[in-house]
Amino acid sequence: MCGRYTLTDPGDIVTELNADASGVELAPRYNISPTQNVPIVRAGKEGGREVRNLRWGLIPFWAKEAAIGNRMINARAETVGEKPAYKASLTRRRCLVLADGFYEWKKERGGKQPYHIHLVGQQPFAMAGLWDRWTKGEEGPIESFTIITTDANQKVAELHNRMPVILDAEARERWLDPELADARELVSLLRPFDDERIDFYPVSKLVNSPSNERPECVQPIELEV
Repeated sequence: MCGRYTLTDPGDIVTELNADASGVELAPRYNISPTQNVPIVRAGKEGGREVRNLRWGLIPFWAKEAAIGNRMINARAETVGEKPAYKASLTRRRCLVLADGFYEWKKERGGKQPYHIHLVGQQPFAMAGLWDRWTKGEEGPIESFTIITTDANQKVAELHNRMPVILDAEARERWLDPELADARELVSLLRPFDDERIDFYPVSKLVNSPSNERPECVQPIELEV
């Protein structure tokens, strides 16, 4: 699964994706947690691409209560084309979730140790996501998203058996193509990322609390032997 992630320099990936971020505040984030509003990129209504802040935890348009989103922060690549909560979004409402790392916890002596997983070189990347618009609440429409996960590659498997789907440049273009609606072709893009391009290091247990949102969360630490 992917339950926490980071986006410490959002400007670079937004520029790389040629997305319009006007009106959206892009601040460094060191400990992004479910239910928070964070930037995603999607196809714009008038063409091009737009950055919008959406709530993490997908609320299907047909849901009776928004609370369902708390349980839908991730969607499995293996079943995303079949589950009622995701099926329509797969063909109509796809997005890229901007990040430069994500956290996983490994059980070690002394408890669960958090690790920051990132690309070699620590450049930003885009995770495959789905979004939806919920209009049944009194507080007005809520746009929300989920991150698609797949089997971990060999590197990430040292920590966890799942990982978010990280899309390379070609796959990003296809994922955001509004003309592409073939579920089978879309699902074929949802593969583990190249393990040789992934690295990780241990970080402070500050990340255990969503209230901790500061640079110290991503700084590497030395583990006691």
